[in-house]
Amino acid sequence: MLKNYIKIAWRNLLKNRVYSFINIFGLALGMSVSMLIGLWLWDEVSYNTYHQNYNTVAQVMITQNFDGHVYTHPATALPLAPELRTKFPADFKRMAQATWPLELMLRVGEKTVASSGLFAEPQMSEMLSLKMLSGRLDGLKDPKSAFIAQSLAHSLFGNGNPVGQTITINNQTPVNVAGVYEDVPPNSTFGETKILATWQAYVDTQPWVRNSMKEWSNHSFQLFAQVNDGANWDAINTKIKNIAKPHFVEGNDEVQLFPMSKWHLYNDFKEGKIAGGKIRFVWLFGIIGVFVLLLACINFMNLSTARSEKRSREVGVRKAMGSVRRQLIGQFLSESLVMAGLACFLAAVLVVLFLPIFNQISSKQIAFPWFNPVFWLLTIVFTVITGLIAGSYPAFYLSGFNTVKVLKGTFKAGRFAALPRKILVVIQFTVSVTLIIGTIIVFRQIKHAQNRPVGYQREGLVNIPMRSPDLDGHYNAIRQDFLRTGVVADMAESSSRVTAISSNQIGFDWQGRNPNTTPTFGTISVTHDYGKTIGWQIMQGRDYSRSYSADTSGIIINEAAAKIVGFKNPVGQTIVFNSKPLTITGVVKDMIMESPYIPTQPTVYVLRYDWAGEILVRIKPGVPVHDAITKLEAVMKRHDPKGAFEYKFVDDLYASKFENEQRIGNLATLFAILAIAISSLGLFGLASFVAEQRTKEIGVRKVLGASVYNLWSLLSKDFVVLVLIACFIAIPLAWYFLSGWLQAYEYRTSISWWIFGLSGLGAMFITLLTVSFQAIKAAITNPVKSLRTE
Repeated sequence: MLKNYIKIAWRNLLKNRVYSFINIFGLALGMSVSMLIGLWLWDEVSYNTYHQNYNTVAQVMITQNFDGHVYTHPATALPLAPELRTKFPADFKRMAQATWPLELMLRVGEKTVASSGLFAEPQMSEMLSLKMLSGRLDGLKDPKSAFIAQSLAHSLFGNGNPVGQTITINNQTPVNVAGVYEDVPPNSTFGETKILATWQAYVDTQPWVRNSMKEWSNHSFQLFAQVNDGANWDAINTKIKNIAKPHFVEGNDEVQLFPMSKWHLYNDFKEGKIAGGKIRFVWLFGIIGVFVLLLACINFMNLSTARSEKRSREVGVRKAMGSVRRQLIGQFLSESLVMAGLACFLAAVLVVLFLPIFNQISSKQIAFPWFNPVFWLLTIVFTVITGLIAGSYPAFYLSGFNTVKVLKGTFKAGRFAALPRKILVVIQFTVSVTLIIGTIIVFRQIKHAQNRPVGYQREGLVNIPMRSPDLDGHYNAIRQDFLRTGVVADMAESSSRVTAISSNQIGFDWQGRNPNTTPTFGTISVTHDYGKTIGWQIMQGRDYSRSYSADTSGIIINEAAAKIVGFKNPVGQTIVFNSKPLTITGVVKDMIMESPYIPTQPTVYVLRYDWAGEILVRIKPGVPVHDAITKLEAVMKRHDPKGAFEYKFVDDLYASKFENEQRIGNLATLFAILAIAISSLGLFGLASFVAEQRTKEIGVRKVLGASVYNLWSLLSKDFVVLVLIACFIAIPLAWYFLSGWLQAYEYRTSISWWIFGLSGLGAMFITLLTVSFQAIKAAITNPVKSLRTE
């Protein structure tokens, strides 16, 4: 019986090639989108599961209360680790102090490579369960040892054996390779970590770290912990919550463990509580995937039921010959499953073809899981479910026809027979219009933030990281060499990039400060020429100047900091920082140094030459970029001959702040285009059927004098009405959901009325374009040919 069902299904497909193509291709498009989104979702939800201790590893987080607001962050003080080890030894299996991910300069002989890495205590490698290709997992007991990733080993040593070889980090820290581990996959927090060196090696070369060993107020490090299997997270958090409070006068620091299983998807904290994170994108794209597949299924249902009268006689004959309804349902579901199978094959081909483009848009490195049996099992289940859903309504609808009426020729579909099809078209375009509106608003939000004044001049500004200690203390010499090139307008050093604030400090005091507040300020050390180099705007007072020796005890603050300090005329006033009085010499316009979607952070700029990590160079206008970079590299090689020349344009660094939203916008655009394509494909099929169904009516109208325009209007108006209804449903839905999405941004765009009007007009234009081909084709057909066909 099943073989017979499939044979008949195949004959019907070949008999109605256009109808079959529209159905199969439309279904394949929907299935390919769902597959791509499914692969993306799996990549997201499986984040960090590469590590065997995924369920027991946590990052230690600090929660602090400042000025009535609660902030949770992963920056910890060095004394916290020994305190936890001493007081709660039974609760922790392993613990490791670590730096933040660092861009390191690695040298072997004459070869230098820039790579990302960590300095961490030896147990870090065991906590991460690195897969060692050579060496032992516990092999970091020697303070001068390090593990490197397989890709880095190949870059530095080629096909040679790296174990036992020496790598010099940042021209100051020689380490011996104790082992090589398999590269951690990209969907891991440590995917970019290519070298893991010992914490002691970092302490030995960084005096400021040694000085921080007993400083509870210096939150500059990461701390990771592994609990025992089956441990109660809440119970441990209750125990350790107040461990840091006795070490602060104000006592507002709270400690908690943040499990690795939540790092990626639940990393947004508000007022001390988890407020979501990337999980909202998982839900968003998951829902979009379901709806896009639903659109494809709707096409199938619409076209199948639309052709019901064509197949009514077939149903009648089958029933007259003894077929029961159950057999007819089986026949139609078999046809649906055959088409779903063909669509699945085509969808897999489309996924393979478009996966590289999808990876580029989504910034992923997803590979097609050719040899994953779970994937293929899910694909088969997915295909069967899709086929059953797509074919269920046509099967039950067609199998219910009355045999006598069909064979006597008195069967009529009924005045409301087209109603389900109209409802399905409305659903299709509701989804499509909602996606169009969403895409426009996402890009408007990006544009809104991009147009926000940054407070300095980005164009022609180059950021050069200071990796090597050979550069320390040579500021004036380096600056003079840069200026002599003729391509540099000015140069400065600072402790942070212009697009970041790497240090936040408390401990500021001033006359009139509310004793119940604990303000925190972004703190950046700069050289005299910083303001001229970046082009900041002085609002009050003056810039730093070598003409004023007292500037070594002066600070410049931004407008946000001036508001918190509250002085009517801040210039000349004194702020005390860690018992040291500092005089405000100037106030600068707020600069966007962190997220462009949030208010500017209160920031102070301190004049210091011994606390720098970045070189900023202003290239003269009109100088060719290639020539400028070549000369900058020559200067850097002169002062750091063993180092690798690295640089980034500040324009590019600033643009990277929009990557997440840009990615969402690009994906939304892609899904909107596909949704419209699927909807239009179904509309094209329906328009074709309607034109075919009304062939005689069109012929009679032409004979009676109807114009092509009259006939086009007649065939198009029903579809236009359906799209108008869809627009009226989509607009309030889109407004509701997108208003909620924008609330996540403190600096956000408004939702203008023209967005809805433009989206509706766009949908209308697409509808008319799709329908008009069939409508005009029917309208210009020779009426003689139409009327003589029965």
